[in-house]
Amino acid sequence: MDSMQTTIYSSSKNVFLDTVNANDYIQLDRVSTIYQSLKDSINKPLKMILLYGKPGTGKSMFLSKLHKDISSSQVVYLYSTPILDESEFYKTLAQDIFDTKYHGELNFTQFMKIVQASNLASIPIVLLDEAQLYSDILMEKIRLLSDTRTVKFVITLHKTEKEDLIAKEHFQTRIWETIELENASIAELKIYIQKKLMKANCFDTASMFTDKNIKLIHKFSAGNYRDTNKLLYTLFELYAIYEKNHRLSSFKMGIISNKLIEMAALHTGFIHD
Repeated sequence: MDSMQTTIYSSSKNVFLDTVNANDYIQLDRVSTIYQSLKDSINKPLKMILLYGKPGTGKSMFLSKLHKDISSSQVVYLYSTPILDESEFYKTLAQDIFDTKYHGELNFTQFMKIVQASNLASIPIVLLDEAQLYSDILMEKIRLLSDTRTVKFVITLHKTEKEDLIAKEHFQTRIWETIELENASIAELKIYIQKKLMKANCFDTASMFTDKNIKLIHKFSAGNYRDTNKLLYTLFELYAIYEKNHRLSSFKMGIISNKLIEMAALHTGFIHD
């Protein structure tokens, strides 16, 4: 077995690392349509845009890609890690958006004076990921800030019963738009896996997945992108281990083994022994 062949499983494993990078965005018809709706919403006279869905449906990836795509033509700031301290939140926005450094504590009243004194050429767009981690008090202040139409917010929320309630409470009287992300169907999951591998030039492993493989993966991950990544990372890690120990002959070559998918699901906790 040549050296290139011995690395294909390790290379494929790395494709499914749990990272958020706009360059890793995979185009699927439905997802691309939703993403275009998000981009179109940016240009509407909306105060706030809510992007929500279950964890692992791609919300962070959407924000990362949006930031990359519009940063050359619009003023946009991405806060992928929530700034939970109120004063730090205002100070960060004051520094980034209004080029105002503030020493010591900065409260909302003081921050609003900075906002009102500003004379921005265009409305900056603020992308807030994981907004369910912000306090109710801070979310209310973000609402009030959006009412000034000085800043436009795009925020993400996990879709749970609690967050649905938060969305209704905070945004029902605002001019806003909601965009929901969902898990992939079986057909979409197949395209996602194959495109992700081919994008990384892992053509050999991309062609190894059968429809039965995809159905089994979907059974364990329910089409959730994060869970799929976790499962496939472990799957290819197992392949690399078997390859290193010269035990791949135990499996039919050229197609992914459902037995190894089940082993990966066991290792990642999707099934229990």
